[in-house]
Amino acid sequence: MQILRSFVDDLGLYFLFLKEVFSTFCKSPPEKKYIYSQVLKVFQSSLLTTSFSGFFVGAIMTIQFAMQIKMFGASGYLGGLSTSGTVREVGPLLIAFLLSGKVGAYTSAELGSMKVSEQIDAIRCLGANPIQEIILPRFIGIILASFFLLVYGILFAFYGGVLMSYIFADVNTLEYVRHVPTIMTGISLFSGVFKSIVFAFAIASLCTFYGYKASGGAKAVGKAVVSTSVACMFSIVILDWFTTLIVDVINRWL
Repeated sequence: MQILRSFVDDLGLYFLFLKEVFSTFCKSPPEKKYIYSQVLKVFQSSLLTTSFSGFFVGAIMTIQFAMQIKMFGASGYLGGLSTSGTVREVGPLLIAFLLSGKVGAYTSAELGSMKVSEQIDAIRCLGANPIQEIILPRFIGIILASFFLLVYGILFAFYGGVLMSYIFADVNTLEYVRHVPTIMTGISLFSGVFKSIVFAFAIASLCTFYGYKASGGAKAVGKAVVSTSVACMFSIVILDWFTTLIVDVINRWL
């Protein structure tokens, strides 16, 4: 019962936090230079991780599909199947997991340290709104940077698939690319972009929420980081299921 009560309390505080963030953004949005600074900071710190992870996601998907379609003599369709599966589902999901651990944990620890050291209270005492000055630039910056990183990672996944198809399945680049437009339809591209936006929002909102509500000393910072990581993992999985249902419904209407 205690775990359930704690979950319900956190869920209620989370929605109140989002309400405060949105209302502050509508009344007094942060300066663009602070948002650009956060986007650049997140993008630079996660670029290498996203590149490597995206590349190997595409490589793994290509190898898995190649093992199955070789027996049917359909290796020419390897590029389309691998790219469609990566863009539609696997790429956004796995890269979001990596970003939640890197970007989410770092931001939560940063905000938690500011909260327990009373820096946020000091900002409030000076007459400024910490939501506007600290939370919103990070919130918007993480959403924008995470979305572009997810798309960037999917692009590297395509390169990884091209390379592995040549090495593992003896499919040249032109043959790999030829059937990509045939199998990877517009709904596949929409699915990948839609999932990327939703996952980016989940990462940004959860890490800023748990960091902002941390209290109780250094131990609270570690607790905030753990809570952020766990919440991001569960949220991404649930949102992946939910967005898949939405995309499926849209696909049936088209």
